[in-house]
Amino acid sequence: MPGPPSATLETSSGKIDQQDKPIPRSEPTRRVVDLPADHAEVAEAWTRNESEAAADLQGGETITSTVPPPNDLHDTNLYAGDRSVIFVVGLGMVGIAFIEKLLNLDTKRRYFIITCGEEVHFAYNRVGLTEYFEHRNVEDLYLNPPSWYAEQQPDQFRYYLGETVTALSPKEHLVHTSKGHSFKYDKCVIATGSGAGLPPYVSSESALKTRGVFVYRNIADLDAIISYAEKDEVKRSVIVGGGLLGLEAAKAVYDLPTIPEVTIINRQAVPLSRQLDTDAGEMVLRKIEAMGVKVLTKCSPTKQLSRPSEDVPGEEVFTGFILQDGTTFEADLVIYAIGIKPRDELAVASGIECHPKGGIIVHDDLQTSAQDVYAIGECASWKGNTYGLIGPGVEMADILSFNLTQTDTHAPRVMNAPDLSTKLKLMGVDVASFGDFFADMRPVEGQAKTVSQIVKGTTPADFPSKEIIGVPENKAEPSIQIAIDDPRRSKQPVSKPLPSRKRGDRIDEPIKCLVYKDPFALTYKKYIFTADGRYLLGGQMIGDVDDYVKLVAIVKKKKALEVPPSQFIVGAKKNGTDAGEDLDDDAQICSCHNVSKGRIVQCVKNGEGNSIGDLKTKTKVGTGCGGCMPLVTNIFNAEMKRAGRELDNRLCSHFAMPRADLFNIVRIKKLRNFTQIMQDAGVSKDSIGCEICKPAIGSILSSIYNEHVMSPAHHQNQDTNDRFLANIQRNGTFSVIPRIAAGEVTPDGLIAIGNVAKKYGLYTKITGGQRIDMFGARKDDLPDIWEALNNAGFESGHAYGKSLRTVKSCVGTTWCRYGVGDSVGLAVQLENRYRGVRSPHKFKGGVSGCVRECAEAQSKDFGIIATDKGWNIFVGGNGGATPRHAELFAKDIPPTKVIRIIDRYLAYYIMTADRLQRTARWIENMEGGIEKLRRVILQDELGICSELDAFMDNLINTYEDEWATVVKDPAKRKQFKQFVNTDERRPQAEIITERGQQRPADWAKAYPEVKLSPGQLTTPKAEWKWIKVATKDDMMPTEVGTTSVAVKYGDTQLAVYHVPKRGYYSTQQMQSSFVLDHGIIGDSPDGNLYVSCPLHKRNFTLTTGDCLNDSQYQILAFEARENPDGLGDIQLRLPPKDDIDAILGTEKWLVRQAQSEALGLNEATQVDIVGPQDKATPELSGTCQSGCGSNKLEW
Repeated sequence: MPGPPSATLETSSGKIDQQDKPIPRSEPTRRVVDLPADHAEVAEAWTRNESEAAADLQGGETITSTVPPPNDLHDTNLYAGDRSVIFVVGLGMVGIAFIEKLLNLDTKRRYFIITCGEEVHFAYNRVGLTEYFEHRNVEDLYLNPPSWYAEQQPDQFRYYLGETVTALSPKEHLVHTSKGHSFKYDKCVIATGSGAGLPPYVSSESALKTRGVFVYRNIADLDAIISYAEKDEVKRSVIVGGGLLGLEAAKAVYDLPTIPEVTIINRQAVPLSRQLDTDAGEMVLRKIEAMGVKVLTKCSPTKQLSRPSEDVPGEEVFTGFILQDGTTFEADLVIYAIGIKPRDELAVASGIECHPKGGIIVHDDLQTSAQDVYAIGECASWKGNTYGLIGPGVEMADILSFNLTQTDTHAPRVMNAPDLSTKLKLMGVDVASFGDFFADMRPVEGQAKTVSQIVKGTTPADFPSKEIIGVPENKAEPSIQIAIDDPRRSKQPVSKPLPSRKRGDRIDEPIKCLVYKDPFALTYKKYIFTADGRYLLGGQMIGDVDDYVKLVAIVKKKKALEVPPSQFIVGAKKNGTDAGEDLDDDAQICSCHNVSKGRIVQCVKNGEGNSIGDLKTKTKVGTGCGGCMPLVTNIFNAEMKRAGRELDNRLCSHFAMPRADLFNIVRIKKLRNFTQIMQDAGVSKDSIGCEICKPAIGSILSSIYNEHVMSPAHHQNQDTNDRFLANIQRNGTFSVIPRIAAGEVTPDGLIAIGNVAKKYGLYTKITGGQRIDMFGARKDDLPDIWEALNNAGFESGHAYGKSLRTVKSCVGTTWCRYGVGDSVGLAVQLENRYRGVRSPHKFKGGVSGCVRECAEAQSKDFGIIATDKGWNIFVGGNGGATPRHAELFAKDIPPTKVIRIIDRYLAYYIMTADRLQRTARWIENMEGGIEKLRRVILQDELGICSELDAFMDNLINTYEDEWATVVKDPAKRKQFKQFVNTDERRPQAEIITERGQQRPADWAKAYPEVKLSPGQLTTPKAEWKWIKVATKDDMMPTEVGTTSVAVKYGDTQLAVYHVPKRGYYSTQQMQSSFVLDHGIIGDSPDGNLYVSCPLHKRNFTLTTGDCLNDSQYQILAFEARENPDGLGDIQLRLPPKDDIDAILGTEKWLVRQAQSEALGLNEATQVDIVGPQDKATPELSGTCQSGCGSNKLEW
């Protein structure tokens, strides 16, 4: 098919450049397309007629651009690098959308993009063409300012204006232009849009040589219309076509002061017949006529009339029409707006397959019949359909840019039926249609098929017969009857009852309609539901279209309704302004550019959204048709008024500030250990801290410097789990969990774990995080167990730390037939990336390969779910005692963008969360909530994203396996001995066998309270002797932190502590289990030193053994010293072994199953004080606390 002919046509006299100087130019050309008679009906079809308001026509003027100057190299060797060249044919709304998206997604810099636009203008908003009549400045319509083009990297993107692609050679991968240049490409994307259609009685040649004949497609057309309308003899205008573009053109001409008469000729009975039913169209018709515009309905011209031009030989001047009834209609100016035809002439000439009715045929991946050639936008025909809305075109751009950049770890996206919902203001009337807005016009069989796609597994017989909806069962409510529109019978007046039916009669109507018509307010609503009223299918609205966004969201989500259908009309109107508060964050507000409410809110509340103009610049909301702006404005105003709340987050009595402030002090002042931090920021510079602030500061230091937690400066800060790199259990042994990223493990790995568990007699269990837990490991066996696991390729799973635990995954595309994303690959990448990262609390992740959500990602601190468009990111979920469903944070994120978003989210959490605050509570307590978080992470509201990136990169780059470090360091391995003064090992509890595995004996339901004192010993304290129990080297004392060890004296276990500048202390080792040497050493506000029991946080003074937070308990404390003879011995003042063993002997305090059963088993395995076996007291339930601790368990 040859390209359309062109000829010069009158336009305005000049254009204005950036310096406001006229630029002389040649007369612009206009492109029109003949529509054969058999295509006339198709021309007004909805899927094309909609494009009248959003066409992507590339054409008209051929002058060259001067601002900014494009690169002037035009040859096949334009780019000599190693990137693939993508040539984009057309620089319209869809073409620039694709270019922007590809530039954004191409993080690996794979592509070099070239584009030619046949107009001299940068890409502009064709949906807003009518606005051009008001300001006459094309730059106001630019989708990106000229500076945006100048800012692009020349080795990534180049553009050429005023240059048309005239031929395509698919086999040679070449494109040829109107200026005689050729470009070599690797992939070609055709985005040529569509051209204006002409009726059968007007040829392209006659239109081009007849003055006063116009189409309504681009800036050149508008300039020509404006110029011609200024002629004195032009007074009467006529628009042929009553569709969307016809009404747009009519409004534009109506607003021209030089045109007093405007007439619309419409072949149908009502305008907008492809969007509205007859009743709605009648209402629009009355509104148009009330404006003084004449509308001829059911009328079609049969011949265009003209007279010869008086000044230009060979040209004609339009004078009117002969109508189908033989009458003559006189006019001076005509605008044809009867439809569009995809611009597929380039493809036809290149041998690319096109649809008989027009359009370049594309597959689901948008590739044409030619290899490496794709088509998007109005020129593309998918499954026999072309789409004139900007929305489907942008969706195609999304799909193609995604598939070119993101399919390494994600299934390619495919084209699905696009949403054709639209809301516009035409001739001053708000008009909207959404969903399947003509579903009720189909035969019953077609209706049933529509319904079955919404309600899975239903058949037509499943739907009950209902004649009237809207009579409330609650008699207290207003009784309003709303008629059901049955398309198979004549309508019944609202005021008359419907005909009765005999019992047993049934009409299986899959679809029902609610219709509301207010002729006084010119309001019309028709909502289409399934017959049971549970699902909304679509609808039409005129006048009051405030609920449009909500209804579109409901239809898209296919959610069952929670309210009766009548409420969508009766009572749907709210008092005051609708600010969209009941909309989900992912609800689409702007359909032209797919802008969600959440995205608007993000921008509104940050510094980049201080005005509506800022919103438009940042999000492009309202820069298409503009119909969303009332709701956008309301959301903007509401969010600007929203207030937050403040919290008192003091860390503890030692630090009068929240953790986040302390974090910043440590980071900014580069403080490296606890002592420096206490001296700089503590309440008392000489304090040694407590079991609250020490782990918090240990976490802060690990998050900033990532030094090993067992280094001398940091070991004192760690809770027992971090101190020994394993989880302490109720009998004082530990559990070991190697990292199994994403739950993926080889058979050899499983065998290695099994061998380790068998060798050391460990109880094994699969965890909820898809890995294997080995329980019952003795402390002194831990380094050997780790060494064996290291040799088998495993490393620490950090199950003991306030850090990443697991990233759970389903098998995704690795195996699952439903998978659309490589969930295993992404989960492995994420788990290996964040392993060892310390945080205010533990955090978990999940990755599901499809929306079936088998990995339960929405119950995790961060969850990622594959969709056909990318990945949805959820944040702030958790299980546990206070479960919380994660919130959707970002939608349809390309795979290459996912990790950096999670990086920033976790880094911001680490920097700002309170101590032991899960991400769920962190988000809940954040001022502004998840909206604030989106602004910080996605919009960089605070300007810290680069800092967050660097912070996380540092943590990742300084990672080391903590187990392997211990295994290789003899000094660290030494700290795992049970007793420093002997190699003897003592069991912590009786071990029993259950279900083929070993576990510790149960605790009894109740044990006596324990309050031990020196007076209970037989030997008077005056007769106690100084006994060497260890050496100074055994204690490994340091001036930057406390240390502690366990010693064996007879059958008694004792704990020995060293506190810098204060000396040595000792207490009994037993308190529930033999674990007091594992506890954190702190001091109370009045200066009392204490040890905090790691199992239940009761705090016992080191000097007297008194319990600071529960007066019912007391342990024995002993004097300790370094031998004054200077031999480096550590001595304790102790009674004889037999005397102390009678009170504290290990055998006496071992938990035994028989004794526990005799006392009554504790079904909940509650931790409590263990008393002597010959005593029993009622269960204790104290909750008293003081100082810095509480008796609440803290796992």
